[in-house]
Amino acid sequence: MTTTAPSTPAQRQPLSIGAILLLGTLTAIGPMSIDMYLPSFPAIQQSLQASAGAVQWTLASFFIGLALGQLIYGPLSDRFGRKPPLYFGMALYALASVGCMLSHSIEMLILCRFLQALGGCTGMVICRAIVRDRCEPQEAARIFSLLMLVMGLAPILAPLLGGWLVIHLNWRALFGVLVGFGLICLTGIHFGLTETVDHKKAAPMHFGGVLKGYGQLLRDRWFLGYTLCSGLASAGMFAYITGSPYVLITLHGIAPEHFGWVFGSNAFGLILASQLNSRFLKANDLDTLLRRALWAPLLAGLLLAVSAWLGFDALPVLLLGLFCFVGSLGFISPNGSAAALKHHGSRAGLASALMGSLQFTLATVVGTLMGAWQDPSAKPLATLMCVCGVGAWLIHRTLVMRQKA
Repeated sequence: MTTTAPSTPAQRQPLSIGAILLLGTLTAIGPMSIDMYLPSFPAIQQSLQASAGAVQWTLASFFIGLALGQLIYGPLSDRFGRKPPLYFGMALYALASVGCMLSHSIEMLILCRFLQALGGCTGMVICRAIVRDRCEPQEAARIFSLLMLVMGLAPILAPLLGGWLVIHLNWRALFGVLVGFGLICLTGIHFGLTETVDHKKAAPMHFGGVLKGYGQLLRDRWFLGYTLCSGLASAGMFAYITGSPYVLITLHGIAPEHFGWVFGSNAFGLILASQLNSRFLKANDLDTLLRRALWAPLLAGLLLAVSAWLGFDALPVLLLGLFCFVGSLGFISPNGSAAALKHHGSRAGLASALMGSLQFTLATVVGTLMGAWQDPSAKPLATLMCVCGVGAWLIHRTLVMRQKA
């Protein structure tokens, strides 16, 4: 199995504000690359003379690239250091964005979106490993909370920028912006990050060792418990992203131009909760905060499901449930990530890769179920969010709390 040299005192130096901002930007590549181009679907369909289903595949291929790529870059970063895979991944992201911008067929765009995700996911997986390299678990949870301040802005700003570009320029221009974004990240990686792994002391990497390492992590009840409970809670937000436009706009009559305010207020709740979590971590253990926070998606999910199935899904009840569910992730995601990586400092890249891949797979499954469940009501959204909230609470109780007892 691949292992890395222990962190040195220099590597344990606190992360600067500039480094935290850069890591947050790298982690937000996924949301930026997804949310910015969603408003361009009709324009892409018309420009490339493609069906709506074919355009949807440009999104599906990106999800597949994100899930697969993380499994590759994690062990590579343990063996060769954090920065080389970041260089490669962001260069691939920028080149693939050029390919997206120049695509003249839907098939080429689907392929380039896959390659774009395959490159961009380096930021998502390696940034978590860098934080684990540099910080003890309690401090890592605080840094993850600060990263969410940057990440939380992406769902608010990216669709607005993407819509403006499509209206005033064309859909290709937004991929041009992503090219520039990738080049800026490459520059930041070179000048703003220091290496946190001594690859000269790392054991040789081989395929069997990587598989063995993943197998050991899958048998680690604490790692699996923390990963799945935070992943299921995040998957509930994915159901919200997929299903809330129909429920709020079509069923409850919120004007499309006002939907952004609802979406933005929930994103603000997520940001606010993550910053409160950062403060609370100074006086509270991250496990305590996580255990208490998991009650929020449980209760919010039950509120949404019961009101939907009993026909009492009034707009105020719906908005309250969505706000509480999404906001709770500001506590759950950073604490769950830090706890999952707590005992895996020597293979932080491998653990971060499996954690990210499992969580994104859960989100993709929930999003697929959301799209497949055709029902002209709020039941699909409410039920899936309830399943995610209850499931997150149960997994934490079963795999984490029982293990501690």
